[in-house]
Amino acid sequence: MADSIIKRDFSKTISNTNKVFLKDNDDQQKLVKVGFVLLENFSMVAFTGAVDVLVTANLVLPGKAFDYMTLGINSRMVTSDLGIDIATGGTVETLPIQHRNELDILIICGGFRCSLEPNAKLTTCLKAADKLGITLGGLWNGAVALAHAGLLDNMECAAHPDNHAYMRERFPNLKVSGNTLVVGNKRASCAGPVSALEMMLKLIGQLQGDAVVRAVREILSCDQVAENQDSVPLQVGDNPTFPEPLRNIIELMRNNIEEPLNLEELSECMTISRRQMERLFQTHLDTSPSRYYLELRITHARRLLLQSNESITNVSLACGFVSTSHFSNCFKDYFGLSPSAARQKINT
Repeated sequence: MADSIIKRDFSKTISNTNKVFLKDNDDQQKLVKVGFVLLENFSMVAFTGAVDVLVTANLVLPGKAFDYMTLGINSRMVTSDLGIDIATGGTVETLPIQHRNELDILIICGGFRCSLEPNAKLTTCLKAADKLGITLGGLWNGAVALAHAGLLDNMECAAHPDNHAYMRERFPNLKVSGNTLVVGNKRASCAGPVSALEMMLKLIGQLQGDAVVRAVREILSCDQVAENQDSVPLQVGDNPTFPEPLRNIIELMRNNIEEPLNLEELSECMTISRRQMERLFQTHLDTSPSRYYLELRITHARRLLLQSNESITNVSLACGFVSTSHFSNCFKDYFGLSPSAARQKINT
């Protein structure tokens, strides 16, 4: 009987927050394999940001969608810009022989102190990868290696600003972009750590779609600071493009999870008619105020349930449910399993 449960869909905004808990692990999909060539003194933060996108995408997708490997050039031990030695899974000399048919994407990880001179081993590897149709990319100044291999001729690429003059002088057949990242057909490049994350998001977007990108971004970029802004809100639904009345209502809902307000009370507190409130939610969130409020409470319950040892009864009360059975039914409607089963699943 439990196998026949049909889950209720969360509204779009809150669905991104809960996506990792809604996936069906029985689904199968093609595994995309990504290789990272680590140059000596590569940017650790740019590299780990790029990898973090792949790892997080695996969390929000059914099954394992991405795998990655690391490669050195002259040695399997590479020193990062932080002075930390990283043991790679191989070298670029072994790639054409052992791994080239396994890779879908190959990215060169540069950094502030990386050499800009050509490397014959790396050039040979990149040309072989290009012939196989592998997507090629560069982090920080990793695009320089692609340019040395002649793989960016008549193309646009991004690189760290300190390398623009060198690239324009050395490679007149390519266009150095004023943007922080460029993602095109079989090529991707970025200028630094923040754009490394964005570049990888665009690449997985091409493969998995915008919904996955939104879910990954919500996890990794919750504290991203906008230009000229000291801080940004961390909560779901804090979209600066929303009208102020809508943002205020959402904030009021969020502050009253344990003792939910009814729609009339929300309307009175915001000095807005119930009809106006319903139009705001329908227009900007494609849902009703009552459903959105319930989903906020269910999402809060999911966090408490999986991140604390509180009893299910206490979690139910903390999220405004007077009846544990009603809470269990609502939770099961959205997540497809009971609160106790959800807690057991996450701990196994």
